[in-house]
Amino acid sequence: MFGKKLIISGLASLLVATSLFGAKVHVLKSTIAEEVFQTLIVAEALKKMGHEIVDFNEVNYDIAFQTIANNANSDEVYFLASMWDPLHNGKIKALGGEKKITKYDKFISNCAQGYLIDKKTAQKHNIKYINDLKKPEIAKLFDLDNDGKADLSGCNAGWGCEKVIEYQLDAFKLRDTIEHNQGEYSAIIADTIANYKTGKPILYYTWTPYWVSGKLVPGKDVVFLQVTHSANPNTDSTKLPNGSDYGFNINHQRIVSNASVRTKHKDIAKLFNLIKIDVNDISGQNMLMANEQNKEKDIKRHAKLWLEKNKAKIDAWVKEAKAAK
Repeated sequence: MFGKKLIISGLASLLVATSLFGAKVHVLKSTIAEEVFQTLIVAEALKKMGHEIVDFNEVNYDIAFQTIANNANSDEVYFLASMWDPLHNGKIKALGGEKKITKYDKFISNCAQGYLIDKKTAQKHNIKYINDLKKPEIAKLFDLDNDGKADLSGCNAGWGCEKVIEYQLDAFKLRDTIEHNQGEYSAIIADTIANYKTGKPILYYTWTPYWVSGKLVPGKDVVFLQVTHSANPNTDSTKLPNGSDYGFNINHQRIVSNASVRTKHKDIAKLFNLIKIDVNDISGQNMLMANEQNKEKDIKRHAKLWLEKNKAKIDAWVKEAKAAK
């Protein structure tokens, strides 16, 4: 989507200019194209405050967190606007935790994840749990390559969700009956949707906000599978208040930055705590991308329209953030 660039360090000679005219900001974005929109909104808010966007770097999550941790004490700002909590907590802890990387308040709340199958197959065979696929006869319903195992359209390596899936395949003793298909998620899920359209049973992992649930609507086209008991490497329990358990926590996306932002750029830290985007706004924009409005110019237009629609909110956040400096 955006070209990858080498992350550059600030030069000592520019420190005075930074303190007088605004911070130099390095924007980090995951390789998920659908996370550009929210990142652009944060970047535009920072520019509105008078800060300079130095570069916009597309990297995987691990490199993003490592870059932020490496610049923990920098006078410049490094941020990622799509940290998934609690999914990515282990990655941050391994890099030094809050001493290196600061997490801010909920940016996008109530992001769900889980396993889904087509509703027709679920009803016909009374499938309610991912654990039901331990039965070979049930697993074979989703076998697309005739190897005797159900084909699960899974999660990219490095995203964090793949570790949960792998953990659960062991915890629920599903290794013999489920094949976790990994690669480029967008291509894999496109094949899954194509299979659904031809009437084949489908089994896949997905999350919200994301466009997939606009194409395969939960409750109408597909159903979430539950787990018989919680088994997740990130938490002791994934059970919801209503007693349902989909095997994954409800996540909240947060902005994260190098730790020095808290003390050296209090106005930016304040903005990162204040700014919010509704999960439905993200889903709506993601659906536009799925409907071929997915070029860089399209996403920039979507962000501009959101900023115009929410101008009063942005102005209020910017004003309050500036007052914290």
